[in-house]
Amino acid sequence: MLAALFFVPSRAAERVKNPDTYVLASQADANSLDPAWDYDSVSAAVVENIYDFLFAFEGSSTEKLLPAIATKVPTKENGLISADGLTYRIPIRKGVKFHDGSPMTVDDVRYSLLRFMLQDRASGPSGLLLEPLLGYASTRDAKGALNRLAFHDAVRAVEVDRDTLVLKLPRPFAPLLSILASWCPVVSKRWAIRHDDWHGTEGTWEKFNNPNKQTSPFFAGEMGTGPFKLERWDRKLREAILVRHDAYWRGPAKLQRAVVKAAPEFGTRRLMLLAGDADVIAADRSQISQLRGQPGVEVIDDLPALALDPILFFSYKINPVANPFIGSGRLDGEGIPPDFFADINIRRGVAYSIDYAGLIADVYRGKGTQATGCIPKGLAGHNPDQPAFTLDRAKAIENFKRARDGRVWEKGFRFTLTYNAGKTAHQILCSMIKRNIEALNPKFRVDVRPMDWPAFLDAANSGRMPLPIMTWSADYPDPHDFAYPLMHSRGVFPAVQHYSDSEADRIVEEALKETDMAKRTRLYARLQEIEHEDVPHLVLVDQARFRVQRSWVKGWVHSPIHQPEGGLFYPLFKAP
Repeated sequence: MLAALFFVPSRAAERVKNPDTYVLASQADANSLDPAWDYDSVSAAVVENIYDFLFAFEGSSTEKLLPAIATKVPTKENGLISADGLTYRIPIRKGVKFHDGSPMTVDDVRYSLLRFMLQDRASGPSGLLLEPLLGYASTRDAKGALNRLAFHDAVRAVEVDRDTLVLKLPRPFAPLLSILASWCPVVSKRWAIRHDDWHGTEGTWEKFNNPNKQTSPFFAGEMGTGPFKLERWDRKLREAILVRHDAYWRGPAKLQRAVVKAAPEFGTRRLMLLAGDADVIAADRSQISQLRGQPGVEVIDDLPALALDPILFFSYKINPVANPFIGSGRLDGEGIPPDFFADINIRRGVAYSIDYAGLIADVYRGKGTQATGCIPKGLAGHNPDQPAFTLDRAKAIENFKRARDGRVWEKGFRFTLTYNAGKTAHQILCSMIKRNIEALNPKFRVDVRPMDWPAFLDAANSGRMPLPIMTWSADYPDPHDFAYPLMHSRGVFPAVQHYSDSEADRIVEEALKETDMAKRTRLYARLQEIEHEDVPHLVLVDQARFRVQRSWVKGWVHSPIHQPEGGLFYPLFKAP
């Protein structure tokens, strides 16, 4: 008996549940599966596993690129980037098959880039390629009028020379290859045309510019070359089900299926994880104590991040049409006018009403520091010495009393502050803002309301939210990717906020052209001074990230440009 006991293992090997299926339980459902529309992390978790990009980052690196659909990474040394930095030659891989078995060609790659740029939906990702390839970030002007030369500029910028894609830039743009490693994956031109999408011609592009998202065949359908195919996206159950693409050019994935399922309530996601019905879940820092030490659960902490979360954006000109967030729409104590936050005194009043230290200590468990500007830690241009706001009741009252010549303090206001349902950190921030602002004056009222992610995103993008709370993660690892979307008047957030500062625009544009990083850093220091002076938004926390998964998940490698729960499914497998 003693001999038998000696050979009994101290812990039986964990039985892997559903070993061929990987389940990601997210806080929200995808917004769209169209690669030219997708601009949120949940949609990306599906899209980047269905499609292939021209390049890929190697492991955890944010600098070293590997060829993917391209066969080589262009450099000046290998002759694929011209000496003046204006021409890129990208050889395209042969033998790659779309999910329907049809061959991918360089013409599909060219179509994908043109479609990505010319679709250019409002507050979408198209500017990421429009800016380097065309020299401007939108196909429309500030008033929404279409630039009819955009098609000709695009076709001149993206050409084909036999099996090589040729890109011609108006000026050097160093982050271009990093953008192509994360954006504009390859779609099937033939499938798109057959399903009534853009035909690739000049005569039809205007029809597909800034479209309604659900009119696209790529909204809930796909034709990519990636390691997984879309079996279905069930919007009632809020789950996208992927199946392995056995003819994948790199060889089949180890997993047979992958599921991205929305579970807005953390309690639901936690139970799914503990039961083995989810392999990885989205969670906030405040919830981590409920996950550590659980049998079969692994918490991987202190992961580097290129992100700012949360960010509180002030809408200078709120869209009042069918708007449930602004009450009466007037400064009468029962609402706010559309230009309420255009008053800098109100923005500063809010800024002095937030307990930044308490937020970091209580919500993020000390895993982070107060953000000092739009350039996060880990990127050149970050300024740790930039002054920042603090919780200060006296200064908050002082600024609110100055607002609108005293009428804000006299009449009071009411508006609705919203957050993405299931995002506990954002919920706590909303409650903090409500409590602290209402404590200043009994006539100040802030209602708090959760919203499902697609509805939240639509309301934010349409400019109807007074104070949207968002996250900004790096599209590509360069300070321009934070400076432009947060501070340039044509950036994704200022364009919706109606924030504009000519000096900020000039600095962002000048810093992009500058190759001397010391000079770029000085420019970004001034940009962050303007940010603090104008208060177009409040960046709150530079935080470390973490991932929560079942310990049977193997093969995961952290990439700072992905959310820890997302990323590529191709290398993953499950084993005891």
